[in-house]
Amino acid sequence: MFTDRREDVLISASTLAQLLEADQALFVLAIRSPDTTCPRPFESAPRLPGAQDADMTVDFAAPSHPQHGSRPLPDVAMLQETVRRLGLCKDRLVVVYDHDGNLLAARVWWVLRWAGFERVVMLDGGFAAWASAGGPIVTEVPPPPASSNVSVHPGGMPELDADSAARLARTGVLLDTRIAPNYCGGDVPAGSPARGHIPGAVNVPAPDNLTPDGHFSDFVTLRSLYTATGADGSRPVGVYCGAGVSAAHTVAALMMLGIDAPMYAGSWSAWSADPCRPVAIGPEPG
Repeated sequence: MFTDRREDVLISASTLAQLLEADQALFVLAIRSPDTTCPRPFESAPRLPGAQDADMTVDFAAPSHPQHGSRPLPDVAMLQETVRRLGLCKDRLVVVYDHDGNLLAARVWWVLRWAGFERVVMLDGGFAAWASAGGPIVTEVPPPPASSNVSVHPGGMPELDADSAARLARTGVLLDTRIAPNYCGGDVPAGSPARGHIPGAVNVPAPDNLTPDGHFSDFVTLRSLYTATGADGSRPVGVYCGAGVSAAHTVAALMMLGIDAPMYAGSWSAWSADPCRPVAIGPEPG
């Protein structure tokens, strides 16, 4: 039931170095975020040559919304302005990376694919892997690229809404990629959003996809990890997290196994905003 599709999702530091040395036409995006471990200020942070900065929270998400969650999908018109400003084209490879094991860059990878960019990959191991491989590092921000006239067409990645996520938790496998304390939840002060998980969801924190050095685990390890949850391709699989960020990381891991899993972009921040939605507490799916 599994198919090794790692090369559809990732690019190694050595392969990227070869492409850049050969002056291949491609785009490299350094993904920034308030949560990144990248040194500040970003304008003078170490980067890959030619890498343009892109803010995950501004460029690839809409503002927080009471019903749609804390990181809703971006407005299509605004996203089109972003990709045109970055000069992106659909016929050229786009490489995204961060300083955080791709736990942030995966959201940009997902959004671009959702928007119709099929040639998007993550740098496996991120900036740390590039530095460890001896790749050239610069601190100068490259000049702005020439804008493009590319069009955005959402629908390139499958999605879940709250109702379909709830059904999938009972009829298939719904993976919650948050760390265990957030999944388990518990009591909260009056008036605060509920803590816990969607009833029936199985907890596999997104960092479990990674080796200690920040690379995605190999095919056999990922297959074992997800087979243990029932996500072996024999049943529908879906993914959510807190706000549709780390969930994209697990969507990528599953794609490497040949499993195309939809993501609930609103995730727990949207689910918990609706007091009518049930909440499961504790380490079991419920």
